Amino acid sequence: MSIKALFKRPIFLKVLILLSITPLGFYTKIYRGPFQEWVNYSLCDFLYEIFWCLVISILFPRMKIIRIAILVFIITGMLEFMQLWHPPFLEIIRTTFMGRTFIGNHFMWSDFGYYAAGCVAGFYILSAINRLKPE
Repeated sequence: MSIKALFKRPIFLKVLILLSITPLGFYTKIYRGPFQEWVNYSLCDFLYEIFWCLVISILFPRMKIIRIAILVFIITGMLEFMQLWHPPFLEIIRTTFMGRTFIGNHFMWSDFGYYAAGCVAGFYILSAINRLKPE
């Protein structure tokens, strides 16, 4: 298989994008510098949605892309509302970096705009990948 053909395989492209976006997403949580608050609390939400769109598309390759984007938006929206709930077991999880990263620690209405934008971006990324035809 040629390199050109490899880059047209959907699974390869999805994994490649995941390998790029995952460290970038984690970096947004520890970034210090200009626009720090926006990067830490908003850009990360946008990347988080793209990440989950890619993961779901890999786990369920036959699922329609629009369903993936909607599902990711609904689930992450539910996680956002869970940030209003503070039972002891969730507070313990939220004390860790991974816990804060995956389930969050404070509710913000503005996050929903970034969730929507990330799901739209995820939809278009997956649509572009699916339009490529392996040789």
